[in-house]
Amino acid sequence: MKKHLDITVTGKVQHVFYRASTKAVADQLGVKGLVRNEADGSVFIEAEADAGTMSMFLDWCHEGPEDAEVAAVETHEGELKNYRNFEVVKINRTLGA
Repeated sequence: MKKHLDITVTGKVQHVFYRASTKAVADQLGVKGLVRNEADGSVFIEAEADAGTMSMFLDWCHEGPEDAEVAAVETHEGELKNYRNFEVVKINRTLGA
């Protein structure tokens, strides 16, 4: 059964290719959703997958790419949005965050 998780990753997770690496891993595992940087320096992920796949994805989120230093990964279950793919969302910082 598919589930939806909202995931917040804190630590040194921006400017280390965390978003691009997350997309690559999500695509490889078949996870659907999105990833974006937050103004507070964290990374926010919406992920949808079955329980086994989600477990592998969360294991990766705790590690991150080579230059990342993950301090914490917080998850909350949410309502399925039935994403069709996994995308990197870029936030326009000039709009004020």
